Amino acid sequence: MSAHTAPKRQDFPADFRWGVSTSSFQIEGAAREAGKGESIWDRFCSEPGRIRDGSNGDVACDHYHRFPQDLDLAKSLGVNAYRFSIAWPRILPNGRGAVNDAGLAFYDRLVDAMLARGLDPWATLYHWDLPQPLQDQGGWTSRDTVSAFLEYADVVTRRLGDRVKHWITHNEPWCSCMMGYWEGVHAPGGRNLADAMQACHHVLLSHGQAVPLIRTNSAGAKVGITLSLHPISAASDSAQDLAAARRHDGLRNRWFLDPLFGRGYPEDTLALLGDAAPTVQPGDLNDIAAPTDFLGVNYYFPEMVADDPAGSHGPMRAKLVERHGVERTGFGWEVSPQGLVDLLTRVQRDYSPAVIQLTENGSTFEDVLTPDGHVHDAERLSYLQRHLSALRRAMDAGVPVKGYFAWSLLDNFEWAEGYLRRFGIAYVDYATQRRILKDSGIWYGQFLRD
Repeated sequence: MSAHTAPKRQDFPADFRWGVSTSSFQIEGAAREAGKGESIWDRFCSEPGRIRDGSNGDVACDHYHRFPQDLDLAKSLGVNAYRFSIAWPRILPNGRGAVNDAGLAFYDRLVDAMLARGLDPWATLYHWDLPQPLQDQGGWTSRDTVSAFLEYADVVTRRLGDRVKHWITHNEPWCSCMMGYWEGVHAPGGRNLADAMQACHHVLLSHGQAVPLIRTNSAGAKVGITLSLHPISAASDSAQDLAAARRHDGLRNRWFLDPLFGRGYPEDTLALLGDAAPTVQPGDLNDIAAPTDFLGVNYYFPEMVADDPAGSHGPMRAKLVERHGVERTGFGWEVSPQGLVDLLTRVQRDYSPAVIQLTENGSTFEDVLTPDGHVHDAERLSYLQRHLSALRRAMDAGVPVKGYFAWSLLDNFEWAEGYLRRFGIAYVDYATQRRILKDSGIWYGQFLRD
C-alpha cells in the first residue's frame, strides 16, 4: 500500500483488534469521590507552576459519571476493544492494606458496560497515578512499592479477572520514571537520575512479578506491558553522531526492551550510567523477563540525535535535534508514518515478540469547534490515515501486529500540559462536557464500518 492511499478495513485481517485508548487520571475526574485516595498527580497538580494552564484532574472529562455515554460513543465507531486504566488510589487509597470496595464496584460497572456493548476490555493496571502515601515512602525508588503493586494487582485481577482477559501491567515506564524522577516534568517531579534508574528497575520488576499472578487470577488471560518507543537516527553520518544515536537508543529503547526479552540491561548503557545505575538483586532480571503474550507499543514520533560531548543533556552524551522542513503536530512532534514502519520492523528484527499491539498512536492539533458544531481536524484525519497505511506496510514486512488503539477517544487532561492539548477523535467541550466527534473520528468510524 502506498503512503498516500487511504487504507480500508479489508486491508487488515478479519480478526484484527480495533480500539481506542484512555487512562483513568486523564478522563475520570471524581478525584475525591467514593473513597478514592490522593494520587501523585493530584499532589503534582496542586503545586504552583507544575501544570501549564494551572488546571487539575478533579473533573477532567467526568467519565466517572458519564462512562455509559462514552462507551456508547466508542461502540458507535465500530471498535471492538476499549483500552482503559484502573486508578490504584480508587482501589487501595493508602497504596496497600484496606481495600475500597466502592472503587472496585466502579470498575465492575465499567467492565460490565463494555461487555454489554461488545467491547473487549483491555485493562492497564498502572498509568502513572501512584497513591501519594506510597510516594511519601519513596515511590518507585523504593523496593517496597514493588510488593505494594503486587498487592494491588492481586486485588484487581481477582475481582475483574473473570471478565477482563487482556491485561497491561504498566504504561510507558520511560514517562513514569524518567520524566517523573529525572526530568521533573511529570509527577512526582523529581530531578535525580539515580532515582529515575532505580524507579525504572522497580517498575520492570513489578511487571515481571505480576505476570504469573495475573495469569493465576484471570484464567486464559493475555498479559503484556506497553512501552513508548522511538525510531532513532543520527543527525549526520559522522562517527560521533552515529555513536550518540546508539547511546541514546540504549537509554530510550534498549534499557526496557533488553531486560524484558531476557538479555538483562545493556552493558554499554550501564557503563555510561556509572553511579546512577540501579541496584539489582539476584533473581530480578529473571523475574523481569517473565514470558508475556504481547508487547504493547505506543508510537508518536521519531527522534534525531547529535553528539553532546560535554554531557550537558545527560550521561548518554547525546542531544535531540530537530529535523528541518518536516510536518509537526501541535506538540511540535515530527509527523512520520515511515517512523512507525522503521520502529516496528526494528523491534521485530531485534526481539521477535510473538504479538505486537499498537496500544497508542495519535496527534494533537489546534482544534476549533465551528459555530455549526463541527471540528474539521483535517491534519489529524490525514495523520490517522497515513499511520494506518504505514501499519499495513509493517505487517506486510512480517511484523505480527494484531491490534491498533487510537489515542485517544476523548480530549482529556494532558498531564503537564493540562487541557491545552487535544488528542481526542472526539472533542470535549469542558464547560458543558459535550462530546462531539471530530472529522477524524467520523472517518475512523466509517473506516471500521466499511
